[in-house]
Amino acid sequence: MKADIHPRYEQTHIQCACGTNYETRSTRRDLRIGICAACHPFFTGEQKFVDTAGRIEKFSKRYSSTPTLRRKKI
Repeated sequence: MKADIHPRYEQTHIQCACGTNYETRSTRRDLRIGICAACHPFFTGEQKFVDTAGRIEKFSKRYSSTPTLRRKKI
């Protein structure tokens, strides 16, 4: 293996926007992330379904006035 071609693998601190801190090793130092396992909706179980009932109505309203074009069979 060639010498001195790999990046340095150092101790680093990862800080999330929610305030959670992780200590791990990485090639980068002191990372700041926007979302982590402590605050992500998938892991916390607080998933929100936004406007699930209104999506079909919006689609129908938008495309109900559009005339449908069908091919005639020859």
